[in-house]
Amino acid sequence: MEEEASQAVSNAITGLDIGVLAAYFLVIVGIGIWVSRRTESGEDLFLAGRTLTWGVVGFSLFASNISSTTLIGLTGAAYTTGIATSAYEWMAGIPLILLAFIFAPLFFKARVTTIPEWLERRFDRRARLYFSAVTIVLTVIVDTAGGLYAGGVVVKTFFPDIPIWQTCVGLGIFAGVYTATGGLKAVVYTDVLQAVVLILGCAAMTFILFQGNDFSWANVKESMPNENQLSLVLPRDNETLPWTGLFFGVPLLGFWYWVTNQYIVQRVLGARDLREAQRGAILGGFLKIIPMFIMVLPGAMAISVVPDLSNADMVFPTITTTVLPAGLTGLVLAGLVAAIMSSVDSTLNSSSTLIGHDFMNIADREPTEQRRIGQITTLVLMVIAILWAPFIDDMGGLWDYLQQAFSVLVPPVVAIFILGALWKRGTDTAAFTTLWAGHGIAIAVFIATQLGYWPIHFTANVGLMTLVSCVIFAAVSLAGSHGSQEEVEGATWTREMATDALRDDAPIYARVTLWAVLLGVAMLAILVLFW
Repeated sequence: MEEEASQAVSNAITGLDIGVLAAYFLVIVGIGIWVSRRTESGEDLFLAGRTLTWGVVGFSLFASNISSTTLIGLTGAAYTTGIATSAYEWMAGIPLILLAFIFAPLFFKARVTTIPEWLERRFDRRARLYFSAVTIVLTVIVDTAGGLYAGGVVVKTFFPDIPIWQTCVGLGIFAGVYTATGGLKAVVYTDVLQAVVLILGCAAMTFILFQGNDFSWANVKESMPNENQLSLVLPRDNETLPWTGLFFGVPLLGFWYWVTNQYIVQRVLGARDLREAQRGAILGGFLKIIPMFIMVLPGAMAISVVPDLSNADMVFPTITTTVLPAGLTGLVLAGLVAAIMSSVDSTLNSSSTLIGHDFMNIADREPTEQRRIGQITTLVLMVIAILWAPFIDDMGGLWDYLQQAFSVLVPPVVAIFILGALWKRGTDTAAFTTLWAGHGIAIAVFIATQLGYWPIHFTANVGLMTLVSCVIFAAVSLAGSHGSQEEVEGATWTREMATDALRDDAPIYARVTLWAVLLGVAMLAILVLFW
């Protein structure tokens, strides 16, 4: 049955759709060539020469976060179990506000190139290398290779005759080459295009699906199979996302992803100045609300338009090929490929940056040598990801465990970043102890959960383990001596930092504080409307 559905999806793709997809690839190639000719130094390759404006930063944050699994997963979940998992999208504004007002000022004052570099400024080199190594391994093995594999699965859904490994190789080489030659600037400019294509394609799909429901929200609600389908706040025993995970887990997972994750924050570090970085972060928060309406709700609307789909992963491909007209299907397909490449190119560039700056100390070398090292490491990482990606197909349920295992890494990282930024008494030893001890405890809890001995949902575990990590950090800090007060003050947050760049010349309508408040109101409105 599933093979028949996949074949039907493939047969619905027309020559016009293929033409739109091909045109999109040509535009990406053109952008890559144009930018690569202007990439001369390591700073150009890793941080786009620190020239990015807030619009580019915001759209790139949005595009690099949306993967093919996001598109397929959000739509399929809304169709089968409900919209609760959309919280990972629209709640991104919470950590992005923290990034704009607390951590971006810290990172810009320290003028760091990598996030682990700030850990060394605040604590010591042990914390920097530990966090950097963990980030590189998981980024390449899980994010990059996982993105290629997921892309292969998605492409196979639309084109059943193309083996997954061929897609992994093709997408990996394509994204890897323009990332290696053009660096972060090529990544972010292609991200802007990809974000626009993604939003336009999905918005058109949403409009047509809502039209299929006679533009009536009442009709959409009546078609829901259960009362919780359009609810965000679910009972504590819910397997998808209980309310404990929604309020105590999702914001912390978001903090790790949006504030401490190199491949996301690298766009902010590449901003022209703090003002552009802050505005870009807030714009990213607003853009992250959009998937709720053009990726999640369409899955719910599809229940009445294309009923009786048994496989959640077939929801997005089915509505793309059966609901949309020829040409528009190609645009959405281009958006899907865009989502794949924007996540792959971002992870390759960020991992290369971490290796070069945290382990090879290339900051003091000649600009051309920095660029050459960055290009080589990007291509090497590309090869590793391509070789690893096809093996994911043989891992079965283990891959799902690896995805959940991300929740193990989050608590100690959240603890040392938040307490390290806000509490001057925190010590070097406390940071390193919190990392290894917190990860050890979290791994034990994770194993106990998989064996059935720990019944708490993994998202709720994040909140609990973060509290444990904070206790460890505080206890070790209070028991030991701390470093130079002057050094600590230089790496900890002060209230003046957040608004220094905006205090004098920004008119009221352009003040980032105003837009941050509006972002908070928008998130609260979504929570209330879909409670």
